[in-house]
Amino acid sequence: MPHVRALFRYPLKGFTPEPRQSLTVGPDGRVEGDRVLAFRFADAAVPEDRDGLDYWPKTRGLALVDFPGLARLGVTYDAAGQRVRVSLGDDVLADEGLDEEGRERLTDAVTAYVLGTPDGRRLRAEGRLPLRLVGDGVASRFQDRPRGYVSLHGGASVVALDAITDAPVDDRRFRSNVVLDGVAAWAELGWTGRVTIGDVAFEVQQPIGRCVAVHANPDTGERDARLLQTLTRDIGQDAPTLGILLLPVDGGGVIRVGDEVRVG
Repeated sequence: MPHVRALFRYPLKGFTPEPRQSLTVGPDGRVEGDRVLAFRFADAAVPEDRDGLDYWPKTRGLALVDFPGLARLGVTYDAAGQRVRVSLGDDVLADEGLDEEGRERLTDAVTAYVLGTPDGRRLRAEGRLPLRLVGDGVASRFQDRPRGYVSLHGGASVVALDAITDAPVDDRRFRSNVVLDGVAAWAELGWTGRVTIGDVAFEVQQPIGRCVAVHANPDTGERDARLLQTLTRDIGQDAPTLGILLLPVDGGGVIRVGDEVRVG
């Protein structure tokens, strides 16, 4: 029986995943505590409008697609205390609250780190500095799409990809909220209609098209695997996809590690 092996949320967009034993999914599909903060470029500190919804395109802020070196940073977020810690290995670069001064110190630390990496030249482009740390630390706002979705993939798909890739490939590259066991490799891409996780019913929306963010090694921050080409050339996909997007059917709810997953 397919079941949930792991759950993740990403409090600070583009940074370290936070493993969870449960996730609370809202009626709009947004995961509580997921993407509640983001570093945005100076000229992109307010959302764009897309079909009446706020839209925060990842190409206009810090994200792995343009700044793979972010993967080397460890980020923890204390939601109750609204405090962010940013570290590089054993070195704490900043540990601050979300008041104005704390945001400035967090921004200064992350800016200095990025400028010292090979990605720094991108950050120096016109309109990007100074960075702004936006978000109230509570509302889930900074997904890659205007709608909130729960992202899901089967662990076997990642294992199959790892088997034909020289660099190590694991679930972290794909930044899904839900990782399943008990599903054949790539089977989830063929799912349509209803998917029920525990007691929460979802409707499959679409496969997840992938970008070069998945090329970044989650430990080293180096682009060491050309996975987009592997998915199309070796797996035979028309476009590089891994995982699916879901929306809740009946108002959302709580999903947990170990929950059984039913399709149809």
